[in-house]
Parts: sequence; C-alpha cells; structure tokens
Amino acid sequence: MPTRANKLFLTKLVHTIIFISMSLALVYIFYGGITRTYNWVLFSAIGAILVEGAVLIFNRFQCPLANLARKYGDKKGSVTDMFYPKWFVPHVFRVSTVLFVIGLVLLGFRYFAS
Repeated sequence: MPTRANKLFLTKLVHTIIFISMSLALVYIFYGGITRTYNWVLFSAIGAILVEGAVLIFNRFQCPLANLARKYGDKKGSVTDMFYPKWFVPHVFRVSTVLFVIGLVLLGFRYFAS
C-alpha cells in the first residue's frame, strides 16, 4: 500500500508531466507559426493550452493538484517545490500566457500573410 509520501511524490510527478506536456504544446505552437504548419497536432496543442487555462480559471488560478498535495502532507499544497527552481515558480503563469499569445499572433500573422 502506497504511503502518503509516495502519493505526494506521484502527485508532484504527474504535475511535472503535465507541465512538460504544456511546455511542449507551447513550443509546437511556435513551431507551427514559424514553419506554417497547420495540422491536428497544432490544433491539439492549442486545445490543450486552452483546456489548461480553463481549469486554472475555474479553480481560481490554483492548480487542482494542490489540494491532493495538501491531502498527502504538503503543508502549502505546493506541487512545484520538488522539481522546479524556486525563482521560476512565481512566473510560470505570466510567462506561459505571454508565450501563448505571441504564438497565436505568429500563427495568425503567418497564415494571413501568405
């Protein structure tokens, strides 16, 4: 039977996998804009970012996995303190939002400029 520490580790690991997936989606959006690649992968990446944004908006800009982290013993409910540098964590939402908007603008510009 998994311990609370193991469950907390798995919660943070799942969060990290989701974060990496969202980061790859952002990179692919830029790739699509630079190369004029408009395919199902691009639209899936945009959809994934939009779904993640909606989840965060409906959860008052708090990751839903934070409640699980709290349940499994993290006093702050932090799902980021194990795998990310502390200086990076407070800026993730702002940086990701700016990159997403820039990526969409690049996609639109490249699409209509052709």
